[in-house]
Amino acid sequence: MMEVILVNEEATLALGTRLGTACRKEGAIIFLQGALGAGKTTLARGILQALGHQGTVKSPTYTLVEPYLLNQQLIYHFDLYRLTDPRELEFMGIQDYFAPGVIALVEWPERAFDWLPPADLQMSLEHLGSRGRSVRLEAKTERGQHLLHPNYNRN
Repeated sequence: MMEVILVNEEATLALGTRLGTACRKEGAIIFLQGALGAGKTTLARGILQALGHQGTVKSPTYTLVEPYLLNQQLIYHFDLYRLTDPRELEFMGIQDYFAPGVIALVEWPERAFDWLPPADLQMSLEHLGSRGRSVRLEAKTERGQHLLHPNYNRN
């Protein structure tokens, strides 16, 4: 586990860029947790920009998922904040989104833990007022270890 203080939006985007670069080749499932305004979507934007996205990134609060195809890499950005019943995910074919090589960014995963595959990396963000944000990064798999430590040897 690692904890980082992100002093401003640029630092949040830079962390996202680092993670996006690290998960580019083999995909990853990343859970983004934290209160409203904690920086989850900003972090997702940094990841998407590292993968080649040029436009704005909005949290898909009403649609639940926003797909991206960037440089032949499939990325799904989920926002489960407005999910009223986790069984809704079954109706949308949630398991089909988590194919090998896909990058899945899931905001508010706690609203559907039982319906989601396990995360490679779990990130908990907390707003610290004028001091910025605190983010706790916890690798849950070997792939998650590689995201935190790109030189991590998986042999």
